[in-house]
Amino acid sequence: MEFKDYYKTMGVKPDADADEIKRTYRKLARKYHPDVSKEPDAEQRFKEVGEAYEVLRDSEKRAQYDQLRAGGYRGGESFRPPPGWSGGRGFSGQGDGFGPADSAGFSDFFESLFGGGHPRRPRKGQDVRAQVDIDLQKAFAGGTQRISLGRPEHAPDGTVRHVTRDLDVQLPAGISEGRQIRLAGKGEEGFGGGPPGDLYLDIHLRPHPLFEVDGHDVILSLPIAPWEAALGTKVSVPTLGGRVEMNIPAGVASGKRMRLKGRGLPGKQPGDQYVLLMIVAPKPETEQQRSLYEQMRDEFQFNPRTKMESTS
Repeated sequence: MEFKDYYKTMGVKPDADADEIKRTYRKLARKYHPDVSKEPDAEQRFKEVGEAYEVLRDSEKRAQYDQLRAGGYRGGESFRPPPGWSGGRGFSGQGDGFGPADSAGFSDFFESLFGGGHPRRPRKGQDVRAQVDIDLQKAFAGGTQRISLGRPEHAPDGTVRHVTRDLDVQLPAGISEGRQIRLAGKGEEGFGGGPPGDLYLDIHLRPHPLFEVDGHDVILSLPIAPWEAALGTKVSVPTLGGRVEMNIPAGVASGKRMRLKGRGLPGKQPGDQYVLLMIVAPKPETEQQRSLYEQMRDEFQFNPRTKMESTS
């Protein structure tokens, strides 16, 4: 469950006196009363304000709540009552004409601190989400990956500390970016004897020095020499499953995309590998090499921009 910031819910400062809290509550209760309010989340806000007021209007509950806040708890953080917490006095039975008559409409957070005068129902623990970064080769092959997850834990003195737990996660071969893995019962512990929540892992693929990934397809930019593009050749191409031989036809242009079927990430429909040919011309280092380039220029009389110039 999450720690609730009751002062923020009511929009008052922690040093607000009882009169200010009462005035603020009456104003908010009228604003969000489900019978009159047109706000889209009126009912939920009405319950939240009523719960905050039930704590802040009661000097004993407020003192206990302030003691927790002083121990480092903040709104939205994971929360479990510290060891030895005895709870509060429950409800006084007094009302202001707006709030619920008992704690049935209040949160597990409230019940865990102050009770409600009735047995607590078992509640499933909170689900947890985390991102897992994996290498592309691991995504291709699958297997076990150890991950470390930080989680808040409450010390005996009531303070919050962060601890790390290690989990071994089984990754299926061909898992792709954005895929989610659910680990049942690996989330937050249950409340009142309820079952633990689940852990949801969002898969993120680390950048690879050679390959880009598009779903289950992979893309490789492959540099080739000008004479390889002109004459055609056979080259050894790296893939996630090892090197393969690929024929490059004569006369290909830079930017030509060639397909290696089924050489992407595995799955029910395996992805493909696309090889993007990039012609790289070597810089002449000697007079003889420069002379060869000049000879090619004179022999071919080739202008690669002819079409561009004719349409401008």
